[in-house]
Amino acid sequence: MIVQKTRPALAGRTTFRNVLCAVVLACSLVLSYGLLANESHVEAEINALLEVVAKSGCDFQRNGSLHASPDAAEHLALKYSRGQRYVETTENFIDRLATKSSWSGRSYAVICDGVETASGPWLHAQLLELRHSTLKTEQAQ
Repeated sequence: MIVQKTRPALAGRTTFRNVLCAVVLACSLVLSYGLLANESHVEAEINALLEVVAKSGCDFQRNGSLHASPDAAEHLALKYSRGQRYVETTENFIDRLATKSSWSGRSYAVICDGVETASGPWLHAQLLELRHSTLKTEQAQ
């Protein structure tokens, strides 16, 4: 019968290794929770922006034809569902998906009260207003 003795230094390394693995795992979980929280925040903000679009009453020009605001919001939601992997922020959503046709390359425009504006600047302005009103609501609570 051969009895192998465990050296104290080796046992200490195993314990240190286990602790290190546990710390790395805990950090990974915290970071992944933070990323998920950020993703859900971005998704919530995009959904709120799409609601603003739907309720705006403006016309949206896409590929040479006009679309009512609810239809425009539905189209942008479809583009987001298909291109979500390219979006880390709400600004990415606007710049990468909501400013021009991926099919024709033509820019989108928004027509409110007879004034035509490129969709990018209009959506960025709506996002700023949305964030400002959210901040005011949070401060009031």
